[in-house]
Amino acid sequence: MKTELKVVRAVCPHDCPDTCGLIVTVQDGKAIKLRGDKDHPFTDGYLCAKVNNYLDRVYHQDRLMFPMRRVGKKGQGKFERISWEEAIATITARFKEVAAGPHGPQAILPYSYAGTMGKLHYASLDRRFFHRLGASLLDRTICATAGSIGSDITLGTRAVIDPECTVHARYIINWGSNTSVTNIHQWTLMHQARKAGAKIVTIDPHRSKTAEKSDWWIPVRPGTDGALALGVMNVLFREGLEDADYLERYCIGTAELRERVRTEYSPETVARITGVPVADIEKLAREYAGSMTERGGPALIRLNYGMQRHGGGGMAVRTVVCLPAIIGAWRHPGGGAMLSTSKLAPWNGNALERPDLIPHGTRTINMVNLAEALHGELPGPPVMALYVYNSNPAAVNPAQSKVISGLEREDLFTVVHEQFPTDTVDFADIVLPATTQLEHFDLHSAYGHFYVQANEQAIAPLGEAKPNTEVFRLLAEAMGFERDIFQVTDEQLAREALTPVGSPNGYPAVSAFEGITLETLIANGPMRINVPENWAPFAKGNFGTPSGKCEFYSQREAMAGRDPLPKYVPPHEDPQTRPDLAVRHPLQMLCPPEATFLNSTFVNVDALRNSAKEPTLQINPVDANARKIAQGQRVEVFNDRGRFEAKAVIGETVKPGVVVTFGVWWSKITGGSNCNATTSTAGTDMGGGGTFFDNLVQVRGV
Repeated sequence: MKTELKVVRAVCPHDCPDTCGLIVTVQDGKAIKLRGDKDHPFTDGYLCAKVNNYLDRVYHQDRLMFPMRRVGKKGQGKFERISWEEAIATITARFKEVAAGPHGPQAILPYSYAGTMGKLHYASLDRRFFHRLGASLLDRTICATAGSIGSDITLGTRAVIDPECTVHARYIINWGSNTSVTNIHQWTLMHQARKAGAKIVTIDPHRSKTAEKSDWWIPVRPGTDGALALGVMNVLFREGLEDADYLERYCIGTAELRERVRTEYSPETVARITGVPVADIEKLAREYAGSMTERGGPALIRLNYGMQRHGGGGMAVRTVVCLPAIIGAWRHPGGGAMLSTSKLAPWNGNALERPDLIPHGTRTINMVNLAEALHGELPGPPVMALYVYNSNPAAVNPAQSKVISGLEREDLFTVVHEQFPTDTVDFADIVLPATTQLEHFDLHSAYGHFYVQANEQAIAPLGEAKPNTEVFRLLAEAMGFERDIFQVTDEQLAREALTPVGSPNGYPAVSAFEGITLETLIANGPMRINVPENWAPFAKGNFGTPSGKCEFYSQREAMAGRDPLPKYVPPHEDPQTRPDLAVRHPLQMLCPPEATFLNSTFVNVDALRNSAKEPTLQINPVDANARKIAQGQRVEVFNDRGRFEAKAVIGETVKPGVVVTFGVWWSKITGGSNCNATTSTAGTDMGGGGTFFDNLVQVRGV
């Protein structure tokens, strides 16, 4: 019998800046090998530990393979198999019933996030469907909005460089970024820069893998990054280390900022806030400003979204991205600050999502407040139907216990479209099986490099799994919605996504998609968007702000009644400003990703789960000894919101007063809860983002 062998180009779908190119070998319809694409100019053929094992996920015995209906109590995870026809009929009948009821269609809430970053399956027919239905809108804030808005206030857009120019940098600060784990290909470029003379500094409350590999670790107290940046500014201005010409030509508000940091943010004041010694604040400022003269290249700050997951997170990012303008680092390729490249690929989101279908007056619910929404504590109608896809809110949302009690409501109709039996699936009334990345077509860009690519379907869907786009076609047909809007192919959606739109402010005027079509993407694989080589976006100003300059002083903020200048905004739960809380819960807890997880994805895949084994809690010996906690002992982490258990790892990776736990574990694995049992639904100062790193807890031995 003849064997059919083919090789297919694919793309990693996950919420990671690297967006790696994949090569899939398929034999007789089965994927038998997956490796990195060596022809991808940025990701260069190597993958992280998670995606190296992606075929284990695709063919795992726990994959959901057919639609199911709940037969047990919510939370028990007991279901019976049904047909797709019955599933679609049940869902649409219930949606019609809710929409026609006293609360109207806004009692229906879609809930999704970045389970896939593909343009079609992240946001296209799903948005059209819920817009046309008149369902409540979901504000997808949980990860990045605070930092995005903070950066926008200062720069008018995201802080960005050409990541490939990282090799030119000679002083690199990973500020709240565990780059060697979460952005491995840019870390490789940082390592190349170090071989050429760069110094690598990591500012992080936790001695992460990146901090371990850096030349200098600065352990800042959680949530005080903005204060540290202001202290650095004080030294820069005090010692005449600024680039006066750049400030004069391309910045607004220099005099006001100079006066604020002089009078309010001395190194001594900042040292008390941040826990960073005065000598280190001064050393950091001097080395940062002296990068060009002492090391022969520009300074680069790689900041990440962990910095903004506390009450003052938006202001912290706004403040940090002022620093490159003060020393003129933006003048040089590889100099400045890097948050995200996400705005450079001008996908036509309006064409995909059709916001024109949204009924006037439709309310918006912040996804961070799902717990309150499910308990009827927000303005507007109660949530009577919930449709979950691309997310696992029972595990990843703050106030986990309250989310789960909301999901337990018998009057709440819940649909979950998933690949695996997650914690959220256990509470569903209808479960729909979802495809993996190898089983559908999609388009991808990145927020860590400049390449776009088509993900070609490698294999047929396993079992009865269907992709998001196909499910929403079925739902729209059953609802009687307009066929010309919904009965369009993924290829048609891809062409709409590539329809030209205007370039964002602050970026090259030339169309970033010039020469990039569906055909060229399929034929060529990854293609770089049209941004010049060695691009220095703000070398001559060209900021996206109303003034076209870097706005230390923001007239927009002043007109809105907010502080027009950068300042330090403390966390909601800061021991220095909330001693009432700190008496009972004195430890500041961070919950960054486990290296083998991505949020709650991959938790159940055996090869990956076994490498992490169980949740851990890193704690300083001072705090462990005060609580009589031994190395490896099981501990309970708790506050007024909830509790979870972990294994104590005692060491100097955190300072006294700080604890760190890794990964959003499934509760069904850990015994009933995870770190989000203790996190708050309080929002950030800008954008209503999640404050997962703004969390006072207590720890005791079990």
